[in-house]
Amino acid sequence: MIDQTESTGWWLIFISWLISMLSTLGSLFFSEIMSLVPCELCWYQRIFMFPLAIILLFGLHPLDTRVVRYALPIAGIGLLFTIYHCLLFYGFIPESLQPCREGISCADDSMVLFGVMPIPLLSLTAFIAIIILLLKAHRLFKHDIEYRNN
Repeated sequence: MIDQTESTGWWLIFISWLISMLSTLGSLFFSEIMSLVPCELCWYQRIFMFPLAIILLFGLHPLDTRVVRYALPIAGIGLLFTIYHCLLFYGFIPESLQPCREGISCADDSMVLFGVMPIPLLSLTAFIAIIILLLKAHRLFKHDIEYRNN
């Protein structure tokens, strides 16, 4: 029988998986259906988002509390690339330091979805949400282990 801590932790990991899966499917929709060519930094963000969808899914069935240990560093590195991309997009980093020299620019207007929402900002939101949920799950599992040991 699953106790309350495991149940809550499972839901935190499930929501993290859902965000990573929606992000993965969304990025594939942008590139394959809408024909938006991903910039170089978008590829790096995909490199760190796509595995999260698989790792978190395997951590759910059966629940493996150690999945946080594996997913959190991946999400953290993806967040660093996303922060850099957002800084480039909003012009805080000079053009000379932009990695996107050939093809689509990392700060191009095509990085804005429907003229409203910048795609790097969507990625930033997804990585931050995943990290917050995983940290909550980590604290929950850690507290439960300490409680059982006392």
